[in-house]
Amino acid sequence: MNVLPQPREGMAISSLLVGALFWGMLWWPLKALDGIGVSGSIVQVFAYGLAALLLLPFALRSYAQWRDQLGLLAIILLMGGWANASLVTSLTEGSVVRVMLLFFLAPVWTIIAARIFLGEAFTRLRLLSLALALAGLVATLGGPELFSAPLSMIDLLALSSGLAFALNNVAVRVAHHLTDSVRASAMIGGCALIALGFLTFGGQPVQALDGKQVGAMLALGLLWILPGTLVTFYGVARLDAGRAAILLLGELVVAVISAVLIGGEHLSWREAVGGALILSAAVIEARTESSEVAHEQPA
Repeated sequence: MNVLPQPREGMAISSLLVGALFWGMLWWPLKALDGIGVSGSIVQVFAYGLAALLLLPFALRSYAQWRDQLGLLAIILLMGGWANASLVTSLTEGSVVRVMLLFFLAPVWTIIAARIFLGEAFTRLRLLSLALALAGLVATLGGPELFSAPLSMIDLLALSSGLAFALNNVAVRVAHHLTDSVRASAMIGGCALIALGFLTFGGQPVQALDGKQVGAMLALGLLWILPGTLVTFYGVARLDAGRAAILLLGELVVAVISAVLIGGEHLSWREAVGGALILSAAVIEARTESSEVAHEQPA
């Protein structure tokens, strides 16, 4: 039985597909800004900071709702912020294909985190999903050569981004009663704050910016980060978690295809195999979660 009216459901699906396009292509403006001398951390402080400031008045309207949830919001700020900040840094400096494959191990970490913090069971399908994703990780990182050399800093950042995103997802589940604007403000604001920390403790001098660079970053915040966040939250709030997760996988597909066709990157056969395994694992987990939600709903 379709719970949502068809037009509203169609709008939610379209919103998530548009969001997947925004986030899957995020590497493009990041690489362009890096090419004109603007580091990823500075981009995040300006672009994500602006988006958070624009969302803040809407979040403050529901202050009475979240004033007793500051600890939970702090977790969302830290985990969501780290997930975004480390992903943007990885995309700016590393291979888009490899970074996105490592980031999309997030469903695996979500399975483990949900088991630890929410007591969700390890079903057979979830164990299969876990095994496929771990096999995909090994393939992506070089197969048997994985243990012959330490992972690069970019690899570690991308993996930590997926792990933080998974922990953020668990916190967002607990905070489901909070409005989208509150959760989005915490995540985006956290990204700006953590990026500021990267700048402060990174040991690199902050360069002077000209009007073109500042204008490009502000445009990214207003025309990319903010609308991408809003359409994604709109869709996620109006579809069950499983269907939303499957649609959001479009981000990985968009990122890989665009990086190969536009960015001139090469997709090795190991990365292709690893990507297929990781994508399969994410779909299985999403369908498992969707099935659980359906069983929990009253007949």
